[in-house]
Amino acid sequence: MKNPKKDTEEEILSVARERFETVLGAYSNTRIDQVDDLRFLAGSSDNRFQWPDDVLNTRSAQGGQNISARPCLTINKLPQHVNQITNDQRQNRPSGKVIPADDGADVEVAEILDGMVRHIEYISDADVAYDTACGNQVAHGEGYVRLLTKFCDDKTFNQDIFIGRIQNSFSVYLDPMIQDPCGSDAKWAFITQEMTPKEYKSIWPDSDPISSVQDAGVGDETLSGWVNKDLIRIAEYFYVDYEMKTLNLYEGGATSFKGTDEDFQNLMQFGTHIRQRQVRTEKVKWCKINGYEILEKGEWPGKYIPIVRIIGNEFLIQGRKYISGIVRNAKDPQRMYNYWVSQEAEMLALAPKAPFIGYGGQFEGYENQWKTANTVNYPYLEVNANVTDANNQVLPLPQRAQPPLAQTGLIQAKLGASDDIKAATGQYDSSLGQTSNERSGKAILARERQVDTGTYHYVDNYARGVRYLTRQIIDLVPKIYDTERIARIIGEDKISSMIKINPDQPEPVKKILDEEGNVIDKIYNPGVGTYDVCVTTGPSYLTKRQESLESMAQLLQGNPELWAVAGDLFIKNMDWPGAQEIAKRFAKTIDPSLISDEDESPQLQAAQKQIQMLGEEVQKSQQMLINISQSFEAQELKIKAYDAETKRLAQIQSGLDEDQIQQIVIGTIHSMMETGDIGGSTDIEEPALPSVQEPVEGVPEQV
Repeated sequence: MKNPKKDTEEEILSVARERFETVLGAYSNTRIDQVDDLRFLAGSSDNRFQWPDDVLNTRSAQGGQNISARPCLTINKLPQHVNQITNDQRQNRPSGKVIPADDGADVEVAEILDGMVRHIEYISDADVAYDTACGNQVAHGEGYVRLLTKFCDDKTFNQDIFIGRIQNSFSVYLDPMIQDPCGSDAKWAFITQEMTPKEYKSIWPDSDPISSVQDAGVGDETLSGWVNKDLIRIAEYFYVDYEMKTLNLYEGGATSFKGTDEDFQNLMQFGTHIRQRQVRTEKVKWCKINGYEILEKGEWPGKYIPIVRIIGNEFLIQGRKYISGIVRNAKDPQRMYNYWVSQEAEMLALAPKAPFIGYGGQFEGYENQWKTANTVNYPYLEVNANVTDANNQVLPLPQRAQPPLAQTGLIQAKLGASDDIKAATGQYDSSLGQTSNERSGKAILARERQVDTGTYHYVDNYARGVRYLTRQIIDLVPKIYDTERIARIIGEDKISSMIKINPDQPEPVKKILDEEGNVIDKIYNPGVGTYDVCVTTGPSYLTKRQESLESMAQLLQGNPELWAVAGDLFIKNMDWPGAQEIAKRFAKTIDPSLISDEDESPQLQAAQKQIQMLGEEVQKSQQMLINISQSFEAQELKIKAYDAETKRLAQIQSGLDEDQIQQIVIGTIHSMMETGDIGGSTDIEEPALPSVQEPVEGVPEQV
């Protein structure tokens, strides 16, 4: 079968029809059994799906007569075994963890990608898609999840990635030649759907409502079961298209495909290439078809077909695949359990009620009461006491006969069928909540691990699917977030924040600094470097938070002195309003050295503390110098003021008599003493002012 390269629409449709017929035949046998598994799991006393038709016909009423009818009870014990696995996976959800894979990747960008994946899961309600795929995987052996891209709103060209739910796993037809259990090596796939002609014309008014995809696969019927009018069947068709390109190698290890802009730049920078090789590149194409016509088409931006397969049990027998879940091997034990329960009910129902046994004449006079004793609740029953034996002794009172009991063999057969169900599913009493001989916590955990081992392959296959899905998202992020924009991320603690993305910057993380060199913002480019995904499985963040709160409460209760060390962490894990604010305030009371960066060594912390002390000493010295400088400046101003006053007095001496001059000088000195200029305390010794008795320069001695 050829691959569609740059074929015409007719050639693409021809290949698609051929592939669709191939995949219908490849999956027909196994899907018959898978549909029966799903039907059997949904069995109840109303639909009687768990009873074979031939057995049900022989036990039902015949000819309108109920005399020959026999009970056909359905005590369905399989849902609890399925829910035991699916609910455990809900409590311990696998999650992808992004890790750097080369020297161009950055750990901080890996954490940002983790936050973007959590944001995509949140806006997609991905838990619904995961739970549906997991339920199908455990029930009949195969579940699917898909990826979509949508515009953020009607007024933007920015797109977001979404995780889509596939409720009917039988509507997916994946390349039957895949080797990877998740389908990562698939070369083509179909997702079918049905719609009414009216809906079809409203979406594609220029297309004729005819389809060659009318024949539905096993289990792929959706609307045809209850819509009487003709239905239009369409399919999304993904396929890998190949193209041969020439890869050039230049000096320094630079590579580029021949004829591209990047190759032209390398040619101008490095000159002629030194090596060449042919490369077969792959592109994922997408189109929506009705079998005769391509309704829509485009190119998927990722390098994988955006369908993730989550498998249960898979067997390859004589070239055909057979897929099953946990129900397949438990069907016969469940049928036997229903049969023995019905047999027990039938035997007890047909057995006569236990009669009263007494001697003749004892019931005379009270016949009506004894005849209705099995149906009427009399407060007392009387007998004829005149009845005696040959020795004239009063006979004993009447007694009820032994009631009918179920046969011991029947009970043992029913218990054996119940144990067979547990053995077929790998889940025993301890995993189903029943008490056992284990008493210590260590013994209980050991028993639980044994039970988990029997069904762990479902959990492991589910985790593989989540890893492959996360790997597809990481591949899509640089191609969908291809413009400078603000993106939302969600942390592991479910707190959201906004980041800036610039796909044109050469480095993975660009730090924006202020004038003092502090980081005020960061810009990321998730397209730089290579990243891979690993999977972690465990309780949700909320469950871990509650468990840590309980552990810390026990620790602080036994060691109250730890409040001064880790009290803020204990309060931070509480859920009541205001806990986070109190935790921040409490953290301020803790020694800063205890909450410093863990990566700092004790030597570095000591050096930082010494630098801080030296800085404080330098500040003190600078303040002392400022005080001394201010003191000298004040003294110099005082001296200049005295000198100016003396010169002024000398100038006016010629125009005043001796009494006037003396009054001016005494008044000036008195004013200085009142303002504190004379006798004030200073750090530097001030020169002594001349007394009025001593001669002053420029003033006669008489003064």
